[in-house]
Parts: sequence; C-alpha cells; structure tokens
Amino acid sequence: MEKVYLDSAATTQVRDEVIAKIQDCLVNCYGNPSSTHSFGRAAKTRVEQARKTIAKQLNAKPSEIIFTSGGTEADNMILRCAVRDLGIQKLITSKIEHHAVLHTAEEIAREYGLILQFVELDEEGSPRLDHLEALLKADDSMKLVSLMHVNNEIGNMIDIDAFAQVCKDHGAVFHSDTVQSVGHWEWDVQKTQIDFLTAAAHKFHGPKGVGFAYIRKDSGLRPFIFGGGQERGSRAGTESLHNIVGLEEAFTLAYEHLEEERKYVSELKSHFIKRLKEALPDVKFNGNSAVEGKSTYTLVNTCLPFSAEKAQLLLFQLDMKGIACSKGSACQSGSSAGSHVLREVLSEEDLQKPSLRFSFSMFNTKEELDYVVEVLKEYAHS
Repeated sequence: MEKVYLDSAATTQVRDEVIAKIQDCLVNCYGNPSSTHSFGRAAKTRVEQARKTIAKQLNAKPSEIIFTSGGTEADNMILRCAVRDLGIQKLITSKIEHHAVLHTAEEIAREYGLILQFVELDEEGSPRLDHLEALLKADDSMKLVSLMHVNNEIGNMIDIDAFAQVCKDHGAVFHSDTVQSVGHWEWDVQKTQIDFLTAAAHKFHGPKGVGFAYIRKDSGLRPFIFGGGQERGSRAGTESLHNIVGLEEAFTLAYEHLEEERKYVSELKSHFIKRLKEALPDVKFNGNSAVEGKSTYTLVNTCLPFSAEKAQLLLFQLDMKGIACSKGSACQSGSSAGSHVLREVLSEEDLQKPSLRFSFSMFNTKEELDYVVEVLKEYAHS
C-alpha cells in the first residue's frame, strides 16, 4: 500500500541532517549548559550559537530569542507575562486563532477581569484591519493584540506589516502566533513593528518539543518560569540542548533552501488544486486557501461534495489507502466538536459537508497527489 503524508501543518518529517546533528550532540556534547567546567561551557556555546543564528536571520538581537518547549508554551509565556507586567486592560484577538492563543486569552480574561474583544472577519475568514483599528481607537486603555500571521487550518495570511503598524500607531502591544510562518516565510523584526512572535521547530522539519519566542528588547516582561535563571532569567530549567541544536539546523536549512523549496511546494499545491477541480468539479476551497498571495503555499483546505454518509467514513477510507491528512488542526482531529475555525468561516450548508486540510512539504511529489485525487474520485463515485 502506498503511503502519502499530507499533514505537514500538523508536523513535518525531520531532515536527515537534523537527525545527524541531534545524535552527534547527544553523544558528544552532554554537559549541562549551566555548569562552569569544560563540558558545561561547550554546551553553553552550542546554545548561544543557536540563539545567534536565529537572531541573525530574524534581524533581532540574540538576547531577544528565548528557547521554549514549542509554540504553545511561547504563546502562553508572552500573553500571560504581557497581561501580568504591562498593565494590559483589553485583550484583542480573533475567533480563528490557534487554541494556544484563544484558550489562553479566554482564561487570562477571566483571571484578570480583562475585556476580551474579537476582530471581525471578512467574507474569506481573515481579520479585518479596519475593525482592528476601530477597536484600538475606541479608548485609551492599554491593549494587547494577538493575531496569527498564517492560519493553521485554512492558510489565510494577514498583511503582518499593516497590522503591526496600526498597533504601533495606537500604542498597542502586538503578538503574532507565527508557528505556521517561521521557516516558510522571511522575517525582519526591525521592518515589521512586532513586539512578540513564536515558533516551533517541528513545523519546519526539526524536532518536536522545542521552539522559541521572540521578545523585543526592553518589553518589560518578567520571568515566566522561575528557578535556576536560564534563558537570561526568562525561562528557568535546564536547556534541551540536543533539541536546540536540532532546531538551529532545521532553521538554517529552511532558510538556505527557502526559495527553491517554496517554488517546489507551491507547484505541488497548484497541481493538487487543478487536479482536484478536474476530478470533483463541485469541490470548494475554504477561506483563501486556494488564492495565491492571500494564503500560505504549504496547505489547502477543501470542502468536498460528499454525502453525509460518505463524509462519516472519509478519513477512515483515506487512512486505509495510506493517506494522511487532517479534518482540522492536529489539536482538533480527535474531537467531535469540529473545527472552531471552519464554524466561523463556512456557511451552515457547507458545514454539513466534509472539509479536509491537505498540507505539503518538499518530501511530497506530484505522483503522490495524483494518487490522492484518484482515491477521492473513486470514493465519490463508489
């Protein structure tokens, strides 16, 4: 049976070079980075080199990069610390954020008695810049805005520079969950007036369990986790050295090969959309996921013209044929509640049809995509 992995928005295949770096680190660099002997100093050097590598690519300062266990922790760290330390009175986000932001924002609002506001979405499911500006203009309260750059389910992209600038113009603090963006799009934090962003290595062919937060210098945030004072006091706990080394290697390779891999994966996405339209003329594409320039090149979210009966067994049938994709985000796929993003974006009629997210990487081929389309076509007519 052919095996086709089209769920790279959930997690990516780890590059061979990354595995080699991690293995070498586990064998040859096992000191604690906080130790002052030669083993510890060698480990510390590797951590700081990784920090410098990331900072240089983002046009940030090394001190602005804080290693975490991944995107969820980084989002929690930033939102919680900003509310605790910066006198935030209103928290503004959208209803299509990743739950690492949405659930955190809801919990913080309860804990601190904050006003939680949601930016309205346009017809394609993207936050409206004009509505955000209206919310920011409403009063002089201190505001924290959190809007993701690339939506993890429908792939919609916001004009991050425009959103960052309007926040700066109105004195608001701006955070973006950029987990689906870092490693796939260029970043310059001096050009983009963003205060905080987040990343996870496993979204760009690195290991799971490691990521980072960019926290602009002099942001005023105090420590998130207390203890030994690691990560310049922001996040205590012995650094996961081998994972940080793997993150650095994956990050470096992602940007070294960005143009060629983006071109290749973009062609895969275009090919898949074209073939799917030919095979299933009534197929729809959710949000802007099929619109070039308004969505990321790494995924497409499809609304398939199947009956309710066929919809119930669709993922099972695909899995039986060796095809991996996602009903929503990976965090949602085991839930019967369905996707909170699609509930905000789709009509009641389309919500009754099965929607699937197919996400691509450099490890996929057009032949694999043709196989997936044929399986879907065969199932539609069975």
